[in-house]
Amino acid sequence: MNNVKRLVIKLGTGVLTDARKQLDSGQMRQLVRQFAAQHEAGRELVLVTSGAVGAGMGALRYEKRPTELAEQQACAAVGQSRLMAIYERLFSDHGLNVAQVLLSHDDLQDKERHRNARNTLAALLRHRVVPIINENDAVSTTELKFGDNDRLSALVTALLPADLLVILTTVEGVIENYGKPAARVLSSVARIDASLERMAGGTESATAVGGMRSKIQAARIVMRSGIPMVIASGRKADVLQRILAGEPEGTLFEPNPGRLRGRKRWIAFFHHPKGALVIDDGATEAVTARGKSLLPPGIRACEGHFEPGDVVSIRNLRGEEVARGIARFGSGQIQAWAAPRSEVVHRDDLVVL
Repeated sequence: MNNVKRLVIKLGTGVLTDARKQLDSGQMRQLVRQFAAQHEAGRELVLVTSGAVGAGMGALRYEKRPTELAEQQACAAVGQSRLMAIYERLFSDHGLNVAQVLLSHDDLQDKERHRNARNTLAALLRHRVVPIINENDAVSTTELKFGDNDRLSALVTALLPADLLVILTTVEGVIENYGKPAARVLSSVARIDASLERMAGGTESATAVGGMRSKIQAARIVMRSGIPMVIASGRKADVLQRILAGEPEGTLFEPNPGRLRGRKRWIAFFHHPKGALVIDDGATEAVTARGKSLLPPGIRACEGHFEPGDVVSIRNLRGEEVARGIARFGSGQIQAWAAPRSEVVHRDDLVVL
């Protein structure tokens, strides 16, 4: 943790709002105090914040998150300005400037816009400004239906890339035997497997989206990118200082050896795959263990419609996604071939997950 220079912090709705579903300025003040201390220590900080929909719910007198998209967007539009006004005031008390950055999935999927987003964030950090990022909920449809800020924070971490992602939430971390006398917080996770996923569930919060399950999915992204992640309670005083001091706090997700290069991260995490290639056991072993390109003889099925240059999911015979890559041929061409030797996905365009 002593080597962390660039830090992404994700704040959940439950950490930022009170029982009335209003933004809790006192809680936000103690969090910003912690962030300012790390900024003063020379670290670059990026915040990914929830809370806009929750703040708008309070203002529009909703008791629980509305189900209609237009009402969700109305809450986000009202709440986002209130959220940023509080952040700007609190950070200015420490002599720090903030910048609002609203992103949608398309901003990070498109190669040019992806690069521009990264360059903009890098420029803000050079000027010692704290970027405050949220999904563009007021106009986005896909992100409100299927996305959450846990995933967004993981993508921002991979985009920069950062040295650490900290997700501050209302729980102490990943809890084993939750609700039982033997319950305990897992101190670290080296590999995400089926037993860990069984510990994760959705959320029952009236304001939030996701839950522990979405945090585990975020961990998959940053771990594979070669970046550590911590889930910890944002309600505890000085929690960030304890994490960065290497003290036992929350659950640490250990990074995979080596850091994925920027283009590989873009292929692996920033697309909704347009289709899927199902491959046999021999091709799976060649692609995942021997670093080979994917050739037509190993393909058992081609699903969906995609064009050359689209990102596709690569799955084994059990339906597990083992890789993603850029297809050199469209789905129609692949389905029509007998067994040519041309690479369908070249190893330079392929990422093992």
